[in-house]
Amino acid sequence: MIAPRHPYFASAGRPRILAHRGLVPPELVAAGIAENTRAALAAAVAAGAEYLETDCHLTGDGRVVLFHDADLVRVAGDPRAVADISYAELTRVLEGRGGALTLEDALAAFPDSRFNIDVKAAAVAEPLGRIVAPHGHRVLLTGFDDALRDRALATAADEIDAGNGTVLPAASPGQRGIVRALLASWSGSRRAAARALAGFDALQIPERHGPVRVLSRRLLDAAHANGVEVHVWTVNDPERMRRLVASGVDGIVTDRADVALAALRPQ
Repeated sequence: MIAPRHPYFASAGRPRILAHRGLVPPELVAAGIAENTRAALAAAVAAGAEYLETDCHLTGDGRVVLFHDADLVRVAGDPRAVADISYAELTRVLEGRGGALTLEDALAAFPDSRFNIDVKAAAVAEPLGRIVAPHGHRVLLTGFDDALRDRALATAADEIDAGNGTVLPAASPGQRGIVRALLASWSGSRRAAARALAGFDALQIPERHGPVRVLSRRLLDAAHANGVEVHVWTVNDPERMRRLVASGVDGIVTDRADVALAALRPQ
């Protein structure tokens, strides 16, 4: 494991356990609680998770909300898109399912938590960047689309330049950036690895993508040589968690933060 360089990683707790969309154990599932809700994040914090992984979309009335999917079908059986409804409507949909949260409210409600935020849509990038700018020391931005993450970071940088914040959020690459890092590690070129990983603080990856093994000794070594942590998603089996950490992985993204804490940080 490596020494952290961004204040986001200042926590002494290692390995890092990132609560994927909060925590919804079986008893909360049975109670109808949904991911990315106030109840799910509160459950993760109560279990001892310091890092909260979440996703953001923009509602029809311009509120940045914690929500993974573009529509409400999977979570609530509602065919409407998040972008087509107001925050008040989303609040009604998630009433009894754990409670809707705006990003602003989440940052205020969990002031001691560190947020790992996936920028899910083009419309949300700039307003998200403005919101997280004052909280850059405890925010990491990522996303499948590197351009959306970069837009959010650029907006945060503008806010910081204007005096609204002091530290740019940490960053992890999206699909394009991960491919570049992977190819650089395969080439064995230190210079190529340094270029591919420049500007990033963490490399958040699956262990495999279909038949392709993403995580490797070479990739771990290249990331660590460039001061970049490696976090693997989404891991719920405790034995697999232990194996990954033993291999040198710095963090585990998991649906079961409670299981991970018990497995990796036994009291």
